Amino acid sequence: MSIVVTFLGAAREVTGSCILVQTSGVRFLVDCGMFQGGAESETKNSRPFPVPLSSIDFVLSTHAHLDHSGLLPRIVRDGFRGSIYATSATADLLGVMLPDSGHIQEREAEWRTRRALRAGRRNGQPLYTEVDALAVLPRLKPVSYGQAITPAPGITARFLDAGHILGSAIVSVTVRDSGKDEEFVFTGDLGHKGLPIVRDPTPVERTDVLVMESTYGNRVHKGMKETIEEFLHAVTDTFQRKGGNVIIPAFAVGRAQDILYLLADLTRQGRISGVTLYIDSPLAAKATQITLRHPECFDEKTRQVQAWREAHPDAFRVVVTASTEESIALNSIRGGAIILAGSGMCEAGRIKHHFKHNLWRKECSIVIVGFQAAGTLGRKIVDGAKWVRVLGEDLAVAADVYTIGGLSAHADRDDLLSWAGNFRTPPERVFVAHGEESVSLGFAQELRDRFRWNAEVPDPGHPFEV
Repeated sequence: MSIVVTFLGAAREVTGSCILVQTSGVRFLVDCGMFQGGAESETKNSRPFPVPLSSIDFVLSTHAHLDHSGLLPRIVRDGFRGSIYATSATADLLGVMLPDSGHIQEREAEWRTRRALRAGRRNGQPLYTEVDALAVLPRLKPVSYGQAITPAPGITARFLDAGHILGSAIVSVTVRDSGKDEEFVFTGDLGHKGLPIVRDPTPVERTDVLVMESTYGNRVHKGMKETIEEFLHAVTDTFQRKGGNVIIPAFAVGRAQDILYLLADLTRQGRISGVTLYIDSPLAAKATQITLRHPECFDEKTRQVQAWREAHPDAFRVVVTASTEESIALNSIRGGAIILAGSGMCEAGRIKHHFKHNLWRKECSIVIVGFQAAGTLGRKIVDGAKWVRVLGEDLAVAADVYTIGGLSAHADRDDLLSWAGNFRTPPERVFVAHGEESVSLGFAQELRDRFRWNAEVPDPGHPFEV
């Protein structure tokens, strides 16, 4: 039996997660994500696949974040005709996230076209359109956690809770060929223990081949108690001492719901009161509605907080800005508002407009609650840039910047090692992916030193025979 695994993205980098697996008779992808941040992302997102898309039998999608799902519209448009398997919650989220991404692609292409025409250059085309994204939805096949599926002859797959965001999954795949079974486990993105709303990642005890993420493989997040205290300080200090606004760039899926949960819980405890949260993201509003439809993904404390919210609907104010006009109106608020807007890495969407009106004001605060990939605007702010370019304008970074890593949806180094410690026997082969190169190399060495695993960091595009 010859099985070939090729990492088409998220190898020695964080984004663009996409793994091609080829057996003697089947080809499939685990994830099909978009590259985000960095000067080469546009080129990488447009480059051809190494095999005809019509020859790929199916896709297994670990979760809905665009760095794992954002190229699905492109491959469907360009010839993929198979099924896309995902958990029920992930399928629901993709139903709103992919069309939203297509809409953003079109808007950004229009902006680039206007600039190109003014400069006498050719206009640019969107990576894909909203219509392309809508064509993905009929191909989605919802799967329950733990349910065994057979997406192709000789292939069995199960989705296990990854504890990262709503619906996120570890994918376990068994390939039978020539009478022998070979087991693969793809972690997708593992979640941080104790994360609000979702349960902790499901332990796995054995596999032949493990593909493991390493996003935060070189650092340890603050504890949840410290994280909540830091978040509370950012809000109360901004309002009481400085009198400005709190601006939170957050992923519409995951972080937005975590912030809503934290504010509800802090209000329930009487630690804050009279707070108004503006959710300036139609996508985040839709994702929150989807979250409430999937209580099967909740941990016990979230069930308790949700029951309290239903019993006290007016305890704190949540305002969803649906229209562009409502979003623009937020620019006139000079203080006392918590404004949550996308995108999580500050690369697109309404967050840029809120930076334009608040980033340069020393009485305001910026609260970063998620991973910021190298080369992104969010990463520049986290790394201490004194000024940044936003919407064609240079802005001073005068607001206080809080980086609250404890709310990251990603497992930290200790979480990753703890999860790896559940294996009763070492995997025959371990690929460390989804991390910046130095982080992945360091974490692979950690796995070799601690568990004596055969861990390596794959090169992008290089086929591995297993």
